[in-house]
Amino acid sequence: MDPLEALAERAAACLHRDRPFVSLSYAQSLDGSLAARPGVPLLLSGPESSALTHRLRAAHDAVLVGIGTVLADDPRLTVRGVPGESPQPIVLDSRLRFPLDRRLLEHPHPPWVATHTPDDVKAESLLGKGPEGLRLPSDAGRLDLKALLRELKTRGISRVMVEGGARVIRSFLAARCVDWVLLTIAPTFIGGLRALSFEDGAGAGFVLRRPQWQALGADGIVWGELE
Repeated sequence: MDPLEALAERAAACLHRDRPFVSLSYAQSLDGSLAARPGVPLLLSGPESSALTHRLRAAHDAVLVGIGTVLADDPRLTVRGVPGESPQPIVLDSRLRFPLDRRLLEHPHPPWVATHTPDDVKAESLLGKGPEGLRLPSDAGRLDLKALLRELKTRGISRVMVEGGARVIRSFLAARCVDWVLLTIAPTFIGGLRALSFEDGAGAGFVLRRPQWQALGADGIVWGELE
């Protein structure tokens, strides 16, 4: 089965919940690294798997990243090179560190910035430039992801694609908020920043149900439902 068909089948079964369907998609090396070192972008996906990422974006209502990804990679989070509309970009930014020179400010949909900071001066400075703020409760000092997802559902978001970075990946897994995973594995060893590192065991023990895999260009991809 094509990964997009598998995604659609799983998402259809989750329509009547109080939160959106959440997929997790990112690229890593053979040793599980996302980058050689924190804050420095590293292109891991080949052209074929990159095209798949854009197809996945087009199949979602929103695409979500953390502020670390915005600072390090300056992503556009648009759909390019394949048919489809660009999804609504969402940035997790608890302390409102979003710079005003990022390419996301040129996105067809002004980004939604999820935060719990009480700093109204920062909020006014950023939100006056186009982004919309989503003020959320905190959970042990971090954004309450379940509250975020409930809010997104009320805004008509049915499918959310989480792309990273490492802290966001860990947070969504630890909160048990991921329904489906597509992992791109580049045929290289990096020895750098690992995608997953659950020191407290909060995110351990996940299993892919009905996993499927295939070669895509030089990369391998694995996908399935998360139990």
